[in-house]
Amino acid sequence: MKLFKVAMTVAFTLLVATSCKTTDINRVLDSIGGNQPLSEQTVVAGLKQALEVGTKNSVNSTNRPGGFSNNPLIKIVVPEKLDNAASTLRKVGLGSYVDNFEMQMNRAAEKASGEATEVFIGAISSMSIADAWGILRGGDNAATDYFRTKTQTSLERRFQPIITSSMEKVGFYNDYKQLLGAYEKLPFADKPNMNIEDYVMQETLGGLFTLVAQEERKIRDNPVARTTELLRKVFSQQ
Repeated sequence: MKLFKVAMTVAFTLLVATSCKTTDINRVLDSIGGNQPLSEQTVVAGLKQALEVGTKNSVNSTNRPGGFSNNPLIKIVVPEKLDNAASTLRKVGLGSYVDNFEMQMNRAAEKASGEATEVFIGAISSMSIADAWGILRGGDNAATDYFRTKTQTSLERRFQPIITSSMEKVGFYNDYKQLLGAYEKLPFADKPNMNIEDYVMQETLGGLFTLVAQEERKIRDNPVARTTELLRKVFSQQ
């Protein structure tokens, strides 16, 4: 067992080494090998590494077909304002309109979420020592809250044209009109009024940040998720 631990430590150290500068490697190895208190620079490097891994995992899991639609936690469903329309259409055998409507919203979200990696990495790179310590010693969602504050405006700006373009390419707007048209032909139907692009945007952001929060909890609560020796060292300082 002792040999196994040594082997794992070496493997994790090599993993860190492949993504760090030489000076960072030496500092990390000195801290690990010498059992010395971690410097602020090492703590910040470890936290940034953790957040980079976590945000990339979140983006990778959403930026693919089914990334939203197959995940019950973040799947985009018919907006509340259209609940009555959707329910009525299903009752009269027109549920396919609703299903297609939901699928296209999720596909737009999956396409747009790929833009988040660059924005998240930018926020991580600009993180100050004070920001890092605030996250490390903060609540369970401290990192997620940091990302919301630092990236939401940029993400909205980058997501908007992708969501609109994606909706246009798959014929979303035509299907949306068909859905509303089919509903409005029914007796006593009220015409729903909402900004559907804004709804998809907010649901995309909400789903993405939900997964970022999940990754944050894994690193804080589950030692197995701390995939390098540096991460284990840093998060043991909390």
